[in-house]
Amino acid sequence: MTAARLRRGYAVLRRRADLRGDDGNAVVEFLGVALVLLIPTVYLVLVLGRLQAAAFAVDGAAREAVRAALVAAQEPAASDEGVDQPDEHPPASLAGLDPSSAAAAAVGIALADQGLPADDAVSLVCTPACDQPGATVIARVEVTVDLPLIPAFVQDRVPLAVPVSASATGRVDQYLDAG
Repeated sequence: MTAARLRRGYAVLRRRADLRGDDGNAVVEFLGVALVLLIPTVYLVLVLGRLQAAAFAVDGAAREAVRAALVAAQEPAASDEGVDQPDEHPPASLAGLDPSSAAAAAVGIALADQGLPADDAVSLVCTPACDQPGATVIARVEVTVDLPLIPAFVQDRVPLAVPVSASATGRVDQYLDAG
């Protein structure tokens, strides 16, 4: 009888020892899987957030470039001094600027808000000319967004920058005094 008891006791101890061998492994496995999945997910969120911010900035910059070019092209005529004018006159900062300079200034401000470079980011096309009544003004803004945390030695395999662009169109007032 004592031998049977010993065998049962040994079997119980052996089962407990088998169960104890896995103690703590679940936590280690969870941490390993979480790191393998969490790090790429966080990186993806960072990259997509940066690209979306750049897309918003470029879209706003193109829109503001057209507005600035239109305002600069529609400077009030000096002969209208006695006439009550609406508040659609160009601000003092745009007065006297040519449309492409005004557009470049507007793009510089819009892109600086998101920390993007504004070097030659805007191209302005006016058909027939920016100061002609009814002219069409098209602004195209393009910047390259650097991807974060990618080392330079992988440049051959992975692009380090993504181009983001937007364009906007506006029309010069048809009843602008061309004189």
